[in-house]
Amino acid sequence: MFPARHLFTESVHKCVCLQMIPAFQAECAKQAEVRGLALPSDWCVSCLLEEVRKAMMDVQDIVLKTSAILANHWLDDSASGDDPARLLCLLGSNFNLQVGDIPLRETVKAAETAGMKAVLVDNLELKHCLLQAVGAESPPIACSPDQVSHGHVTIRIPALAAAGFRVLALDMKGYGESTAPPGGHTHKYIPETFSTSLFVSIPQVTLVGHDWGGALVWTMARYFPERIRAVASLNTPLFPPDPSKPPSEKLKALPAFDYQIYFQKPGVAEAELENDLERTFKIFFSSSREAVSRSRPGGLFVGLPQQIPRSSMLTEADLRYYVGQFRGSGFRGPLNWYRNNQANWKWMCSQPTGKIAMPALMVTAEKDPVLLPAMSHGMEDLVPNLSRGHIEDCGHWTQMDKPAETNNILISWLRETHGPAGGGPAGGELLAPKL
Repeated sequence: MFPARHLFTESVHKCVCLQMIPAFQAECAKQAEVRGLALPSDWCVSCLLEEVRKAMMDVQDIVLKTSAILANHWLDDSASGDDPARLLCLLGSNFNLQVGDIPLRETVKAAETAGMKAVLVDNLELKHCLLQAVGAESPPIACSPDQVSHGHVTIRIPALAAAGFRVLALDMKGYGESTAPPGGHTHKYIPETFSTSLFVSIPQVTLVGHDWGGALVWTMARYFPERIRAVASLNTPLFPPDPSKPPSEKLKALPAFDYQIYFQKPGVAEAELENDLERTFKIFFSSSREAVSRSRPGGLFVGLPQQIPRSSMLTEADLRYYVGQFRGSGFRGPLNWYRNNQANWKWMCSQPTGKIAMPALMVTAEKDPVLLPAMSHGMEDLVPNLSRGHIEDCGHWTQMDKPAETNNILISWLRETHGPAGGGPAGGELLAPKL
């Protein structure tokens, strides 16, 4: 047996699959020479991995009857890289607990907390965690993609769809018609919820987010890389958690974010924002050339005139839609994202840290008054495969303020990342798990 250190290096995300393959092949050739063995002339690691992929997608009934499966989530950037994600997605609907890539002793602890028997086995460089389920209950039934509600996004979706990409627009939890806890309770906006429920029937996705959506897609890419093929954010840079300082303390040192402090007390901001919904959205949605100053002491809109003209980038139909949506659901759900900062910070600080290795895109807007382009400086240290786009004379609502520029940047990056839209993995066969 040849040393497996290259496989081990890849499995703990020190490199990605396509970086591992040539190093592993060279190691195999070296070890064969040392042992006096002759490798077949057509032998290659890539072909071997492809055969393994095809075999693993043939899921036999006996697999679904087992009590546990040990899965090593590789960060696979090859043409068939979504096959393991497809398999894990299928298996995930048949098992009540999935333990991801976290330090092994933490894995054992998590398993025991969940009522499982766990054994940690050390074997040279490699460590394996063996889990046996106890008293597993049936998991919820998976939904299909056509059951996912689409959000009201009129600018990016037609352009991306026309470019040949399949697009789903999802409401952020607490927005629109999405579910939210009743009364004044803060949402449990923990990323684990999204990884296990948001894409139950979609094994792997490319996520694109703006504002809070941007924060969410970076979190998904960092902590659940096996589910994310690529990631893009408009305006929102990656803000890694600082274990030494809670977000409430950091906000006090950032005047541009003082509105988030105002949002903390339940009911206060809701009363101001819901008092006149049409006025609220006219103030919110303004281009970089029309933006009005706000976030003054005593309220978000204190000192602003009662009559606010509608921005040229906000159609009357869009305004009516937003007013109708928020008349039904109110602002409590969206505001609870700010109120859940502390809980999310604690959760992220408890997770293993690492780099985001998949393809990524950061789009900055020159005149965003809060998410300044300078805040994205140094992201390459944590996101080595980062591409960048920058839009001049653009405010916070990037896709509304500069739709053509935004779409051009996104579509160019998607084509570079995925190849021709609608063509499937380049040079490879798209395999579906077989039952």
